[in-house]
Amino acid sequence: MNCTNAPAAVPSDAGIAGIGVLLSFIVTAAIALLISASLVFQEMRNVQKPSILRRRLLNSYSDQQILTGIGIQSVGLAKRTSLVPYHFFLVWMLSLLSMAVHNATLLALARDFRRDWVLRWMRELLMLVNLVLSCTYGIFILRAVQRGINDATFPVECAWRPETQDGPAAGNAAVSYVGTGAVIAGNVAIFALAIWYLHARARRFYVAVQAVGLVLMAAFAVGATVRVAYLADAFAHSTPIRLSDSGEREWSFGQLLSVGMLLLPLATVVEILRGEIKCAPPESEGDDEGKGRLLGEEEQGETQELRSDLQTQERPGFQPSPLSGSVSSLLHKK
Repeated sequence: MNCTNAPAAVPSDAGIAGIGVLLSFIVTAAIALLISASLVFQEMRNVQKPSILRRRLLNSYSDQQILTGIGIQSVGLAKRTSLVPYHFFLVWMLSLLSMAVHNATLLALARDFRRDWVLRWMRELLMLVNLVLSCTYGIFILRAVQRGINDATFPVECAWRPETQDGPAAGNAAVSYVGTGAVIAGNVAIFALAIWYLHARARRFYVAVQAVGLVLMAAFAVGATVRVAYLADAFAHSTPIRLSDSGEREWSFGQLLSVGMLLLPLATVVEILRGEIKCAPPESEGDDEGKGRLLGEEEQGETQELRSDLQTQERPGFQPSPLSGSVSSLLHKK
């Protein structure tokens, strides 16, 4: 890592800012936000029959988005000694996009997560990891702006090295300070509100919180997408720094694979559709004993399905963690 002499150009990084990687984030975010909006509006209209297909699809796309966001942020931090601030900033924008999608999913599927404390804790853990990584990126960006190397070809780690010569202050340095600080503070506030929303049992202002939160998350996602489209070499005509090649615009195997991963949640659609088809019992060999056995198995399956439906209806809307119960409540259990 050289923090004294900045190179004239840096190689592209298709694994972070390639056209396939960027499109997979943007398209997934658009699909997830549309599904979230449809589910929230359906709940506002008091439609009793929930859409299992859309809920499962949204859950799959949201999981894919937040796990990919955490993964790309981890890779970016591991490569901070070679990654320039230009690529570092793009990774941060993608992480904000994944965070907005996941928070929008919480607004639509909060009831599902409340019913199972394992799912709720898993979501909260992923949100916390994403928040810590995102705040770390914001601090790196602020430090690079302070040292005047946010548009330089130095590695982003050089922002913390004393031998790095400070560059001239950018004309929009004040805007960068305010904007970056506001995004970090907003992420922390949204995380706190999301945790409260997952544990809240009151119905007061429930619809208003859903509507305002969905609009806010959509604004976050649109803002991050615009910044990526404006800066990334895959879409923009010029970049803040000079790249030595055009690898981020080429459709390599890795870029096609990133876009192809968008089809993975669609396998859930086939599973749901196949599960909803009522199949006739297999034909017997013609003996009455076989027919009676098949009929008994069918009736037994219907009874078990009925019991399962009754248990689902009696299931509480919020399942507390087993560690949160008091000692007295455990002693009084029968």
